[in-house]
Amino acid sequence: MKIIATNKKATFDFFILEKFEAGIELKGSEVKAIRAGRVNLKDSFVKIVNGEAFLFQAHIATLSTTNLYYKPDEKRPRRLLLHRKEIDKLFGKSQVSGMSIVALKLYFNHRNKAKLEIALAKGKNLHDKRESLKEKIQKREIAQSLKEMQKLR
Repeated sequence: MKIIATNKKATFDFFILEKFEAGIELKGSEVKAIRAGRVNLKDSFVKIVNGEAFLFQAHIATLSTTNLYYKPDEKRPRRLLLHRKEIDKLFGKSQVSGMSIVALKLYFNHRNKAKLEIALAKGKNLHDKRESLKEKIQKREIAQSLKEMQKLR
């Protein structure tokens, strides 16, 4: 599995409750751009529209080698390929207050297909974000002290 892009902001702003794997409907030049790593998932989110899941605000840049007359919009909504049961489950739980569907990472699986990991998430409050930062700093300090202990031995 080759990870192309991750959404670090999503794990900072949300509690991740449940993860799903979805395929993406892409144009040919977009696949090449993804392979080149020209993807940004920072503010992307998933919405269920008319019984279909769509990825909004994901930026996939066009390559310079793309035909001038065939350049898809870089932030166009992209349809996600999910099973009906998964879509119904996501739609039902996203209607609950405070639940969102966010994109976590984009990768190529072992069969060389572009996949998007999406998650059902609940938004964090400000104090929760502060707790996350404290935990992150503590983990970093512990790792540094362990590294120093290894050097002293």
